[in-house]
Amino acid sequence: MQLIYEKSIPGRSGVKLPASDVPTAGALPSALLRKESAGLPEISELDAVRHFTNLSRRNFSVDTNFYPLGSCTMKYNAKVLENSAALFAPFHPMTALLPGGEEFCQGTMGMLHELGGILAEITGMDEVTTQPLAGAHGEMTGVLLIAAYHAAKGNRAKKRYVVVPDSSHGTNPASAAIAGYEIITIPTAPYGDMDLELFKKAMNDEVAAVMMTCPNTLGLFNPHIKEIADIAHSHDALMYYDGANLNAIMGKVKPGDVGFDVIHVNLHKTFGTPHGGGGPGSGPVGVKKALIPFLPTPRIVKSDNGKLSLQTSNKGNIGRTANFFGNFGVMAKAYAYIIMLGKEGLIQVSEQAVLNANYIKAKLKDWYDLPYDMTCMHECVFSASKQAAQGVHAIDIAKFLIDRGYHPPTVYFPMIVKEAIMIEPTETESKATMDAFIEVMIEAARQAESDPGSFAAMPVTMPVTRLDETKAAREQNVCCLE
Repeated sequence: MQLIYEKSIPGRSGVKLPASDVPTAGALPSALLRKESAGLPEISELDAVRHFTNLSRRNFSVDTNFYPLGSCTMKYNAKVLENSAALFAPFHPMTALLPGGEEFCQGTMGMLHELGGILAEITGMDEVTTQPLAGAHGEMTGVLLIAAYHAAKGNRAKKRYVVVPDSSHGTNPASAAIAGYEIITIPTAPYGDMDLELFKKAMNDEVAAVMMTCPNTLGLFNPHIKEIADIAHSHDALMYYDGANLNAIMGKVKPGDVGFDVIHVNLHKTFGTPHGGGGPGSGPVGVKKALIPFLPTPRIVKSDNGKLSLQTSNKGNIGRTANFFGNFGVMAKAYAYIIMLGKEGLIQVSEQAVLNANYIKAKLKDWYDLPYDMTCMHECVFSASKQAAQGVHAIDIAKFLIDRGYHPPTVYFPMIVKEAIMIEPTETESKATMDAFIEVMIEAARQAESDPGSFAAMPVTMPVTRLDETKAAREQNVCCLE
């Protein structure tokens, strides 16, 4: 496909504006006028429409194909959620801060306040801020809240460390380091969770927090989580919950009930809002009562008569972490998703997600190595080490899947699994879709045995074939090529 600039023909135009029939404003100051042409392509409207329509047909999304990307929960996003967000389009998020704006924005503020309350109920927290703009941003906000909590107690200098499992998402130690903490990494035990005995030895009074994903990135729920929380609290350390895998336990377990003090929630992973393409995201943060004084402002508070207002000052808070109240449109979609499903529906989401992952695990375990052969939660992690022995690696299987019309699962993560293939079907995929995917995965395993050399050229059906992965990462070029 040609680049749109390559289609440009001098003098061609897609639109001709009529002469103005109203008085024009005075001439613009010469300093504001462009000195040379903007260099925009000169093409017809039809060429422009065809160009961008054809580009859209090359986009891979959950609307077009199965997207079993592990640890990311690429679930179907119901189109009614887009309509729900559009209802709020006329309201600018700064309106509530204008004189008299609170009265005008009781509905929009009410949605945010109610969403925060619902998320607090789901997670077992006491209050939620909607400001963070993504999961990693929520992590940083949460760690800053933990730092403020310790500082208020006079312990900020003493609390130097944050503990993370070696299976954690990379953003966990990164967020803690940005907040000024040193990292203690605990290895994974043979049973697939953070080694409890090594954790006990590592804990001391200088630990500020323990950051965990539960279930973890191996898809396993930690049976020792309450004991871990009790040990952390005995050293005045707080428990941080990475909410990336909340889709597995919604309505089944509240992180706050098993000892977590802070949590970020990925609305784009758990509550039906779009994911991928760089955003928009949303990562609300929930806290237990002791951390409420440190939440960012402005906060939406409800008076005894039910009226909502903004609290713009809060002694000791960490300050504003984002403009407005976060990504408002994303939160409107999540609110609609929760209201649409209700409590019983959210429970069914978790049950179906866990059932689907275990179904795929059971069907593929004879074809791929399974490093931790236990009942999983919402995702399962295989290893392509058996295929690698034939010269076919996890990345090659990923390219094979692209040729068969599937987005590849996550590969090489978690890094503690050699040749990792991480599959998360989510609750929105049917048995028929999963069966077809399973057959293709089995086909890949068979072909790795019979014709391993054939994988070297894959994918062969895409506009761009096998890339130099390192060069592609360092010299990104997103232009559409022939």
